[in-house]
Amino acid sequence: MKKRIVIFASGSGTNAQNIIEYFHRGDFAEVVHVYSNKKNAFVLERADLLKVKASSFTRDELFAAHGVIDQLRQDQPDLIVLAGFLWKFPEFILNEFPHKVINIHPALLPKYGGKGMYGQFVHEAVVANREDETGITIHYVNEAYDEGAIIFQSVIPLYSTDTAESVAAKIHQLEYEHFPKVIEQVLRSEKI
Repeated sequence: MKKRIVIFASGSGTNAQNIIEYFHRGDFAEVVHVYSNKKNAFVLERADLLKVKASSFTRDELFAAHGVIDQLRQDQPDLIVLAGFLWKFPEFILNEFPHKVINIHPALLPKYGGKGMYGQFVHEAVVANREDETGITIHYVNEAYDEGAIIFQSVIPLYSTDTAESVAAKIHQLEYEHFPKVIEQVLRSEKI
């Protein structure tokens, strides 16, 4: 039986699409549901086009005792993947699915993590601080922003000519290359 993946995303969903397409090519796992906290997020349209169930929800529904969590119970996920999901994940959902929620962050944690550090804000900070390297971090989610156990990091060099935009492009390439493979490795590990 295929492993079941659920994705949470807030934006356009390029990582979500990449993950869905990666697992469509094999028989090991599949994305069974894509959730977004924005009812007009393009990620929902991407999921529909790829024949994956897609739902939006409100903050109240995410934090309700019988809201999103009831849908997640029906989904029976082996792994919940946060792919550009910008809200803090509820602790009671983490408790219901221990060691089954992972996130990708566009920097080398513990640097440039925490509340408000996402997307372009991270890249701008990295460039402003003249870092000589950056990368991605895939980690388990816990009750604090970007503080869960690190699963995987990939590092790239930076140059004095890099801008926030060029850093973003490099980070996206790392995400596309590594995120689906790491998800598969996590699903195949004993921790799940």
